[in-house]
Amino acid sequence: MNPPTTSGSVPSALSPGSRFGKYEILERLGAGGMGEVYRAKDTRLDREVAIKTLSLERCSQPDSLSRFELEARSACALNHQNIVTIYELGQVNGTRYIAMELVNGETVRALLASGPIPFRKSVAIATQVADGLAKAHEIGIVHRDLKPENLMVSGDGTVKVVDFGLAKLRKVDPTRSSDASTTITEHGTVMGTVAYMSPEQATGGEVDFRSDQFSFGSVLYEMVTGFPAFRKNTHAETTAAILRDEPECLGARMLQAPAPFIWIV
Repeated sequence: MNPPTTSGSVPSALSPGSRFGKYEILERLGAGGMGEVYRAKDTRLDREVAIKTLSLERCSQPDSLSRFELEARSACALNHQNIVTIYELGQVNGTRYIAMELVNGETVRALLASGPIPFRKSVAIATQVADGLAKAHEIGIVHRDLKPENLMVSGDGTVKVVDFGLAKLRKVDPTRSSDASTTITEHGTVMGTVAYMSPEQATGGEVDFRSDQFSFGSVLYEMVTGFPAFRKNTHAETTAAILRDEPECLGARMLQAPAPFIWIV
C-alpha cells in the first residue's frame, strides 16, 4: 500500500490506499479525455463514492475547467432516480474533482460486449433512460453525449445517465424571443461522439432536446440489434451516413420486434 498523499502536488494517477483530501482512494475505475475516475471512500461520511478528477494539464485550460464545472452544475440541477447524483465539486492541491454517486454495475457498452441485449431488458433500460432525459429536458438541460458508455446499469437493474461534461443549459427567458443558452462551445463546433450524434450536432448546428432523442434512438437501435445504427469505418463516413442514410430496417434485424417498438426507434 502506498503512503497517504496529504500535501504537495497531487499525482495525475492516484494509487489505491492514498488519500485525496477527505477521500481514501480504493481503486481506479477508468479514464477519459478529461482525467481519471476512481472508487473512493468518504472518510467523514463513511460511504463509497466515485471521484472524477480533472488532469493537472486540463486544470490549466480554461475551456476544460469550464466544461468540468458545467458537468457538476448540470447534474446537480437534476434530482432524479435515473440521473447520477453529484455530491461535491472541489479541489485538492490544485486538482479539481467531482464526487458523485457510485453506481455498482456495468455500462450498456459492457452489456453489449456479448451481443444484443434481450428485448425485455432493453425496454426496461430504455424506459429509465427516457425518464431521466425527460427530466433533464424539462428543466432545460441537453446532454449532448448520450451513448452506451454513459449509461450505467446497476445490479438491481436501475439505470443512471452519467457524464454531463458536454451538457448544454437552456433557460427560458420570457423577456426574450428565444431561449438563453449556457454553453462553452462556439456555434459551428462539433462536440460529442460521432456515431451517436444527431445531424444538427454533426454539422455544428444549434441543438435542443431533439438531438438527445436522436442519440437515444441510435443507442436503442444498437441495444436490440447489437449493431451500430450509423457507425462506419471512418468518422467522415459515419457523419455522411448520419446526414444522408437511414439505418437498416429494425425489422430485418429483429424478426420478433413488435411493430410499435420498431416505429418508436
